[in-house]
Amino acid sequence: MITKRFKIFSLLGFPIYLDLSWFAIAILIAWSLATGYFPSQVGDLHPGVYWSMGVAGALGLFASILAHELGHAVVARRFDLPISGITLFIFGGVAELTKEPPSPKAEFFVAIAGPIVSIIIAAVCFAVTWFNQSLLPATVVLVIAYLALINAVVVAFNLIPAFPLDGGRILRSILWYLKGNLRWATRISSAMGSAFGLFLIILALINLLAGALLAALWQFLIGMFLRNAAQMSYQQVIVRRALEGEPVSRFMKTNVITVDSSLTLDQLVENYIYRFHHKMFPVTDREKLVGCVTTRDVQRIERQHWHQTEVGQIAGKCEQDNTITPDTDAMEALTQFSHSGASRMMVVSNGVLVGMLALKDLMQFISLKVELDS
Repeated sequence: MITKRFKIFSLLGFPIYLDLSWFAIAILIAWSLATGYFPSQVGDLHPGVYWSMGVAGALGLFASILAHELGHAVVARRFDLPISGITLFIFGGVAELTKEPPSPKAEFFVAIAGPIVSIIIAAVCFAVTWFNQSLLPATVVLVIAYLALINAVVVAFNLIPAFPLDGGRILRSILWYLKGNLRWATRISSAMGSAFGLFLIILALINLLAGALLAALWQFLIGMFLRNAAQMSYQQVIVRRALEGEPVSRFMKTNVITVDSSLTLDQLVENYIYRFHHKMFPVTDREKLVGCVTTRDVQRIERQHWHQTEVGQIAGKCEQDNTITPDTDAMEALTQFSHSGASRMMVVSNGVLVGMLALKDLMQFISLKVELDS
């Protein structure tokens, strides 16, 4: 459900991103608080006051979610687990681990850290409302009371033992510790996550028949999200187990087809792209690697100019997105493929082209290994 995101700032060394879907949910929450929740708690206030309370409540909720995810991220860093960033989106937030925890202990403490932060926020907000009711304006007390309540709800929901919720990760850590098998533990906890997602979908259908359209919509969306996330999480573990520890050199092809920088685009298309059916070719100049050319690069040039445009004029430079070293872990290579959207990468050692890595070769290896290990 994460679509397009952009970075807003960094906090404690972690980049913080907003997904476009965040704006929709932020507006919806502010609207529901301003027109429904707060007016039901206290009447006869100016609409502007209700809207101020609604916006404050919505921002406070997402600040609480950000703190929850920072709890995960900080503890993950203590266990040397890399975090690529924290993204706030329509269903809350996610601290993006780029690798699986190394042990059940690490999994447990990373998973429990978020709920502990939310418990602390709920307790502090409750204490503020309890001991300062006569000192603070009623509107402020109501907003803080709402944050105490919503953080308690966040804790209760996240501790449900359904992967990838925090409770599901805690369950996975326990199962992993008891049996010593991460794949088995993930399969069980993911199955519970998928089942819980299905339960929410069924509940959504019941609410739909009862006329509760908004509740049904949310339950359906969350149920679908949890089912997909649970299934993807199990698949990711299988992929990681198949590739981790395997160097890129095991999968690369050494008989690389290169093109000379002086080649014209019409020659490139006729003699290389149509013949070998590759979307990317390394470009050399007197046998020295200077970059690569892709079908996308060719498409940017009008066809009538192909005969007079040389490959060297449009070739892209050797960069992190299109090159990799032979000793790089294959799992890192797969992640790089995912981020760049490429299907092939040049394998370079000390500036020398030593091979070509294709995404399809990695996927075929994963398929075979999973089939033999199942």
